[in-house]
Amino acid sequence: MIKLVRIDDRLLHGQVAFAWSKHYDINIILVANDDAAQDKTKQMALKMAKPPNAKLYIKIVEDAIKDLPKLDNPKMKALVIIDSTKDAKSLVDASDNIKSINVGGIRMAEGKKLISRAVAVDDEDIKNLKSIEEKIEVEVRQVPNDTKKLFKNLI
Repeated sequence: MIKLVRIDDRLLHGQVAFAWSKHYDINIILVANDDAAQDKTKQMALKMAKPPNAKLYIKIVEDAIKDLPKLDNPKMKALVIIDSTKDAKSLVDASDNIKSINVGGIRMAEGKKLISRAVAVDDEDIKNLKSIEEKIEVEVRQVPNDTKKLFKNLI
């Protein structure tokens, strides 16, 4: 079962690997990212960041979408990580197995505005997240102990 789908532009790092993985007892981590799937250095860094009791898969977004139905298994407790609202929208549009999206980290950049201490969005992000929100919940928080805030209440 997919326990968490998270947007985090850093992909897999300590906060994600340990706080969220422990919270949901994650045993499968699927990183859906075209760059990481094709970059051996990024793959090595992601492998070093994963918790020891979880299997890590790094796939291009298109292949990750094809694999989402395989995660619909009670023995699997999966964390799916993408780095953009665009990729999150692609996953949600292609799957009925995703029940919510956690927006955990999108860095500040030109043209973006902060909606939380770790999430900055631009017009395209807002459009993508509103589209996702028409189907499922979009919540913003960095770690499980943070108070869940709904995206629609932050814009």
